[in-house]
Amino acid sequence: MFDRPLPNSDSSVDNNADLPTDAIIKYMVNPNTSDWFSYPVRAFPHHTDYGGIVWHGAYVTWLEEARVEYLRSLGVDYNYLVNLGYELPVVEMALRYHIPVKLGMDVVIKTRIQNTKGVRIICDYQIQSPDGEILYLTAQVTLVAIESSKGKILRQLPPVVKDALVKSKIL
Repeated sequence: MFDRPLPNSDSSVDNNADLPTDAIIKYMVNPNTSDWFSYPVRAFPHHTDYGGIVWHGAYVTWLEEARVEYLRSLGVDYNYLVNLGYELPVVEMALRYHIPVKLGMDVVIKTRIQNTKGVRIICDYQIQSPDGEILYLTAQVTLVAIESSKGKILRQLPPVVKDALVKSKIL
């Protein structure tokens, strides 16, 4: 049934050595997220499975909500961006689940733009307890700027995005 043995539950064994998590782990060394955008969320019943654990897909929705609000806080309203004929679709995503979020819990999604490479925008995320003491999830998402009507990748970021990133000293 499995193409490799099940992980050993011994805590001294690194069960995740083969997972491609370099992008996620590299920014966890400095857990200070005071300069990150914060987006509070509560785990409602529709976010959870029958056991009251937040369903894995709900985290992806939370990341997108936080990213859209973060961009809005920088001066990029996503609706306006779409009306201009641009989009920022996800082209790569890596998530590491540390501890499950459960029904009724409050968490904070922390996000920041870690880097830009041409038309790629790389966002880091941490889902934490409101006091920042518990880390539930870390993630990294790569967006790319496209022209909606043609579905083609742009050669540079849309002016409204570039201007907002320059103004915010991200670029």
